[in-house]
Amino acid sequence: MAEKTEKKTASRKGSKKAKQTLVIVESPHKADTIKQFLGTGYTVKSSVGHVIDLPKSRIAIDVNNDFQPEYITVRGKAKLLKELQKEAKNSSLVLLASDPDREGEAIAWHLNRALKDKTEAEIKRVVFPEITPNVIKEALKNPREIDEAMVNAQKARRVLDRLVGYNLSPLLWKKVKNGLSAGRVQSVALRLICEREKEVEDFIPEEYWSLDAEFAKGKTKFTAQLVQYKGEKPELKNEKEVNRIIDEIKASDCVVSDIKETEKTVRPKPPFTTSKLQQAAANRLGFVSRKTMQIAQHLYEGVQIGTSKVGLITYMRTDSVRISQTAIDDVRKWIGENYPEDLPEEQIEYTVGKSAQDAHEAIRPTYVKYTPESIKEYLTRDEYKLYSIIWERFVSSQMNNAKTKTTSVDIKAGDALFRVSASRLSVKGFYNVIKTLSSKEDVTGNLPSLKMGETFSSGKFYPEQHFTQGPARYNDASMVKVLEEKGIGRPSTYASIIGVLVDRYYVTRNNKQLVPTMLGKIICNILVESFPEVINVQFTSEVETDLDKVAQNELVWNSMIGGFYDPFIKRVGEVMETQESLKGTLDESTDKICEKCGKPMVKKLGRFGYFLACSGFPECHNTKSVPLAKCPREGCDGEIVARKTKGRGKEFYGCTNYPECNFISHFKPIDVYCPKCHWFLVEKFDKKNGAYKSCINPDCDYLHSADEAIEAEAAGEFAKANEEDKKNSSSGK
Repeated sequence: MAEKTEKKTASRKGSKKAKQTLVIVESPHKADTIKQFLGTGYTVKSSVGHVIDLPKSRIAIDVNNDFQPEYITVRGKAKLLKELQKEAKNSSLVLLASDPDREGEAIAWHLNRALKDKTEAEIKRVVFPEITPNVIKEALKNPREIDEAMVNAQKARRVLDRLVGYNLSPLLWKKVKNGLSAGRVQSVALRLICEREKEVEDFIPEEYWSLDAEFAKGKTKFTAQLVQYKGEKPELKNEKEVNRIIDEIKASDCVVSDIKETEKTVRPKPPFTTSKLQQAAANRLGFVSRKTMQIAQHLYEGVQIGTSKVGLITYMRTDSVRISQTAIDDVRKWIGENYPEDLPEEQIEYTVGKSAQDAHEAIRPTYVKYTPESIKEYLTRDEYKLYSIIWERFVSSQMNNAKTKTTSVDIKAGDALFRVSASRLSVKGFYNVIKTLSSKEDVTGNLPSLKMGETFSSGKFYPEQHFTQGPARYNDASMVKVLEEKGIGRPSTYASIIGVLVDRYYVTRNNKQLVPTMLGKIICNILVESFPEVINVQFTSEVETDLDKVAQNELVWNSMIGGFYDPFIKRVGEVMETQESLKGTLDESTDKICEKCGKPMVKKLGRFGYFLACSGFPECHNTKSVPLAKCPREGCDGEIVARKTKGRGKEFYGCTNYPECNFISHFKPIDVYCPKCHWFLVEKFDKKNGAYKSCINPDCDYLHSADEAIEAEAAGEFAKANEEDKKNSSSGK
């Protein structure tokens, strides 16, 4: 018996020695990277995000008990949680290493509650601002307690969003359409997009003209623009005014009347914050915000470089431009070895904004030695692009200023003054590491050597018609910028705010612009009219400020919610009683007849906009596109409808009488008709002019900008789509 007891004691001692340190991170990908940096005494597991959260099926907030949330194990995560509890039981230390932000702190808090009764191990919190061996090992040496204030800030946000969303959504179900949803932050972003759309729709373009003159010296030709006429800035409203000026000056000698040279210093920009990275990726790479953050997450968590995984960038959710001294020392050493003439004597300091939480460094490469070109073979094309702008922005931020030299020449022709300017980089400075610098940025304009008093014979004149441009719709870059400027959301939420609006089809992307759908406009109108105190920028910004105060232990989270809830829920009840229901009113009777059963067709609002449906539903399931305009072709009684290409789902527009009528447009008709020829207008977009309205008639010059290649493509796709319809019809589909 004594022998058995001794064996059991020995077994316990042996198992104690064999116990591991359990490290729990959020992502399996990150877990794989971290494993290779730790020794045999560590086990690394992933929670795959939240394991405990609010249920989706009910509001789950006890409003009579200080708004305490009712948490449950996330559906499908019970098995994973049991595995983590088992690992914790067999460990002597548990380190909760979820992401270093409020959401990550909440995940750690939930894991702690779920594990502490299942193990005797000590449970601590660690954070990894970058996934590199030194940072990870240093973090493991300095574990801390869970930050309860940060957890409360996340809890307050979660509870507030649940109270708003789960009370406004049923209102929309009752008054508009089943299945709709509303959110505290997303609804304000939708309001901004809808208000901008109203400005775009209300804008009426005005005609104006410009006048250029071409001059030549030897073989070099250059073009100057009219900037003054009779000592004043010219306002050329029509072609007649331009031709009058040309007639007056065409016989005049052209004399160089002034030459100015100016030098401008261009300072490098600070390393990226989350919002600035999303803006740069949208503008320079064409990435939507969600894509940018997904790629950045992968670069942060680790990429296979040779035989090991390497976390290539620091944590990608930050509003600070602060950089660690170690990183500054490393980059200055690299610059000194590669561009010694562009290394400043002192390191460059950047000011952190007043509203920045400054919890994390700016986004930067973890190893400067990994230049984009040196690891290009290990990255996907998009990873390489994003990593390149992050690396270039960081390295350039610690380099010398660049300088540009601009030469401006005035040429007098009678009472007219023409001006031409040319710029070039006189000192490249930090631009030496920005490989994405285009030749256009390096040198703009092409001027020969000119002298004061030098004369030219009259050049060729090029009058050009223009139309004033209205306000631009938001794109991902400008939307992120306005969200940041107005204090709506946090860096970690910008991408999801836009993504949710697109996913719900409240907003669509058209030429990379964010355009509200009819459904989005209807929802916005109801919410803004009924809840102006909630669906507004100021309230949303104040909430973010209060959440920061909660995170800093300056405000109790329950009292923050309490001050909002009582008037809000009272207003919800009032709107439920007084708001007129739009159900049924969104469906419109039409004079269209169903060709399958002979009953009238009804115009209905669906998840993806309006469509025509047979009133005989459910017996008849016939649906079709809503006609957008009457076909403008003379003698054709057809209508213009939207179609989509079979492969990429690209939208285009054509006549219902095809192939008898081959009218095709790649551009969407708008409910405005040309004052000259009475064909309908369409909305076009190009980099030079932005969004503008144009007559679809190729023989009409009213705001017309033809694109034959695009129209030819649309014609081919429309023909294919109609052939496909014929096949489906004949086969009974």
